[in-house]
Amino acid sequence: MISQVVAAYWQVILQFLAELYVFYILVMFRFNRAKYFAAKFFGGLAAVAAIAFGLSFFYHFFGGNAYGRIAVYLLLFAVTCAHARLCLAEGFKTIIFGCSFAYAVQNAVYKLFLILYCAGEQLRLFEGIGKNFWLWYRAIYCVFIALAATAAYFLFIRRHIKRLPDSDIDYRMLIISLIVLCITVILCSFEDVHFANLSSGRENRFENYDVFALRQTGNVFSVLSGGVVLILMSKTIVERDLKREVEYLQHAVRQGARQYEISKDTIDLINVKCHDIKYKLGSLLARGDSLTSEAVADLQKSISIYDTRVSAGNKILDVLLTEKSLYCEQNGITFSCMADGSKLEFMEDGDLYCLFGNIIDNALEAVNNVPERERRVINLVVKAKNCMLTVQEENYFEGELTFKDGLPCTTKGDKNYHGFGTRSMRMIVNKYGGAFSARAEGGVYYLNIVFPLEQTGPAADK
Repeated sequence: MISQVVAAYWQVILQFLAELYVFYILVMFRFNRAKYFAAKFFGGLAAVAAIAFGLSFFYHFFGGNAYGRIAVYLLLFAVTCAHARLCLAEGFKTIIFGCSFAYAVQNAVYKLFLILYCAGEQLRLFEGIGKNFWLWYRAIYCVFIALAATAAYFLFIRRHIKRLPDSDIDYRMLIISLIVLCITVILCSFEDVHFANLSSGRENRFENYDVFALRQTGNVFSVLSGGVVLILMSKTIVERDLKREVEYLQHAVRQGARQYEISKDTIDLINVKCHDIKYKLGSLLARGDSLTSEAVADLQKSISIYDTRVSAGNKILDVLLTEKSLYCEQNGITFSCMADGSKLEFMEDGDLYCLFGNIIDNALEAVNNVPERERRVINLVVKAKNCMLTVQEENYFEGELTFKDGLPCTTKGDKNYHGFGTRSMRMIVNKYGGAFSARAEGGVYYLNIVFPLEQTGPAADK
């Protein structure tokens, strides 16, 4: 019995897991990784292999039954999903969707191989192989899987995987994922068990042409079903992206309205200062007084607003930071900025403005709620070190701050609107191959972004 269990383990279960992990990697390698990824990946892989060996006993006794096979494959899928959740810093729904997406591709590739293999058996193309048949079968199968996986990646998977990380997977997408699981597991299990019993000699070799035709019909149906479900999933992703683009445009409009208010306040402040200077000069001229040191000091204080001009070495950043500095001057906020903007040339102007605009606006919104003047402070540092560009921002905040999926949860009522700024920041960071992290500790919010300096354009274009 042990030899049969080991044979089932090596020839069925481990083969299935190896194929599944190939497509897991192809689909989810862009996902954000959890801390200690390597240890979790290899440790979890060992645990999955051990659990799979235990399931091989169950497969030995109940694998000849379709329901037994369904139970084995469902358990293996659940275990591998848990392994993916352990290794990746993504939400549960995103992990389930990614794993189901990979499972659907794997099943379609496997069924496509069966179509070709069954045709070869029917045409007796493998008659001359002899006792080395299974060795040749495994070699041909591995080559086919490698070629099919490569083709699937470049023709289909690559277009969608960059949209999956950091995305809001709704319940409709999750339900579609579960449909994928049901279709692949149930069809494969019933077909494999039923036609294995009808095979003559080797599995999937049929003397009766009608049985062969039915087997091929089932294989083609499985491929088409998997293809249809994958298309539905991809269409849902596109629809989600369009919805998010609309949200982004709405956010940009609201951001523009807020920017107008800030700009208006800044212009008002400059006008007030200019009026003060004009009044003081007029007063001095009317009295015929010479400019004393006290008068000069008073005038210097009036025009000190222009000292808030920031020069970061990047035109877009200079304008943005100068305007925010003027706003801070007017509202009693200390804005400390040390920025090497010359290293940000790889970013598109719109992305650069949106990223730093959101960073500073979120900080302004937080410190505006802080009553103590000495805590109304924002620190921003942009510097290059060891071939990496780091962006660090710190500010005080009032109240409690919670996090979900690595992002701070908004305290506003309209969570879709107010949460989108932070999500768009992480989207921009990921677009350029960077890493985004945020935390809150002791009433201080810490934001850290790291970009590789060798990056010359959006990561998605590579």
